Amino acid sequence: MSIIKKIKSQIGSVKLVVVSKSRSAEEIKQAIDAGAKIIAENKIQEAEQKYSILKNYFKDNNTEFHFIGHLQTNKVKKAVQMFDLIQTLDTLKLAKEIDKRSANINKKQDVLIQINIGKEPQKYGVLPEKTIGFVKELEQFDNIKVKGLMCLPPLNKDPRPYFKEMKSLFDKLNLQILSMGMSKDYKIAIEESSTMVRIGTLIFEGKY
Repeated sequence: MSIIKKIKSQIGSVKLVVVSKSRSAEEIKQAIDAGAKIIAENKIQEAEQKYSILKNYFKDNNTEFHFIGHLQTNKVKKAVQMFDLIQTLDTLKLAKEIDKRSANINKKQDVLIQINIGKEPQKYGVLPEKTIGFVKELEQFDNIKVKGLMCLPPLNKDPRPYFKEMKSLFDKLNLQILSMGMSKDYKIAIEESSTMVRIGTLIFEGKY
């Protein structure tokens, strides 16, 4: 797990999100021991199982838990109980549910808005041209705090133009987090002003 230290020294002030999907609680502990400060899951059921084991470990090691998968409204109650940051808010319907469920536990839920930057019909996310309006609509909710934007660029295309467009959108909004870049393209994402990268394969499979 010395790879975590290598990546962290390389990315500087950019935050490293260690994606732990399909990894065991023991592997996650090893990642935290090696310096990981943010762990992320993309499925609620899997996250729930790990959270029940690791909740105190997260707390003792000052580790954040993020959700980076598609969130269904019927899973929101569990999500707001577990996650420090939900990175995939993309509809008003979902926002209403997050707001309601967060209010029930006296929590202000931090979220990122997922942007469908490639305008791909098969992908979730707010279209780039609708983002500013969507952020404005979210101001009505007292229990949601929009912290930034997140994207997944199209798979087999050069990610750079998409990252550039994300940065341009980000600059129009007064937000803190620009979550873009994964194992294959995080270096390009950082060059294009990402403030948070999500890396799993490189770390757990040692393909550095």
